[in-house]
Amino acid sequence: MKPRLFSGCATALVTPMNQQGEIDYAAAENLIEYQIEQGAEALVVEGTTGEASTLTEKEREELAAFAVKTVNGRVPLIVGTGCNDTARTVCWSLNAQELGADGLLVVTPYYNKASQEGLVRHFFAVADQVKIPVIVYHVPSRTGVRMTPETVERLATHPQITGMKEASGDLSLAAQIAARCGSNLDLYSGNDDQTLPFLSLGGQGVISVAGNLIPHVMSRICSLYREGKQRESLQLHLKYLEVMNAMFCQVNPIPVKAAMAMMGHCGETCRLPLTSLEEEKKTFLKGVLERAALLSDYPESPPPDRRHQFRDAKCAARTFMGCPERCPPAHEGLFKMDRLNFENALTIIILELPVLWRMSGGLAAESLGSEKMEEKT
Repeated sequence: MKPRLFSGCATALVTPMNQQGEIDYAAAENLIEYQIEQGAEALVVEGTTGEASTLTEKEREELAAFAVKTVNGRVPLIVGTGCNDTARTVCWSLNAQELGADGLLVVTPYYNKASQEGLVRHFFAVADQVKIPVIVYHVPSRTGVRMTPETVERLATHPQITGMKEASGDLSLAAQIAARCGSNLDLYSGNDDQTLPFLSLGGQGVISVAGNLIPHVMSRICSLYREGKQRESLQLHLKYLEVMNAMFCQVNPIPVKAAMAMMGHCGETCRLPLTSLEEEKKTFLKGVLERAALLSDYPESPPPDRRHQFRDAKCAARTFMGCPERCPPAHEGLFKMDRLNFENALTIIILELPVLWRMSGGLAAESLGSEKMEEKT
């Protein structure tokens, strides 16, 4: 059986940019921390939502290296490496593997309009060269190329091709792929609004745009279904369906970046030819987020210039409770506890006391168990 890269929600991360269109690495770090804290099972960088097509090769390498370092093995990190040139795709894939990526997301070649045989050879050329899992990305509305179930079945025979992000929107096609490939290929929904139907077809989860905003929700939809709580999973899916659909009121990632800006995660800037969301649609989007209670000031969305202070305060609080290893490596050790961070830490200790107590208690129990085992041996 092939190794499974992840089950649940893999958030297709936006690439935060400042008003000059440069990558905002401080916001990118905060976003990664937010995702991991909120329960995303995996992260994807340099995909469609990450505006990979407008990143230079130097930026691609720097962003992938930054993400690998920031994630630090806490969740699987998947790097998008596909393009319409097979040789370049192989090169980018090998580079991502060398940088420390856990998996690759490879889109079908766009514009060239390859035959089904050409698609198979393209993906096999990549998979033959790498040692990490490859997820095939099928999104015909963007690429102009549609794969048949027979083609996907052939791809699934390769040991390095372990999954497929199916974003055609065609549930009949997804069902045929599931029937043909079975456990030989992990199937992931590429559309948030089809997460639950994919799970019912035996899918492993979703590679999610809405996960940028609500990773805990997308993850919970999947985990509830796997636990046999299909009714609860359905209720949660329907509750946030409006949010999922609103992310496509304009071409992705324009709406999700606008929503991220409203929530205080990062700026809304996209690189041309993409532009910011129109004011009329911003009003619509803000209403959707307000109805979903996603615009509260704390703890989900402190202003961008204070988000790092909340994160540092949370790490300080967890250190106080004896859980320093639950913080990212960059925040281990001593914290600069200015007055704002001290007040935030106290607030977080009060708000998160049950969680922090379980964490510290669990660590203590684990330590005690280890001591007893040593005594026995």
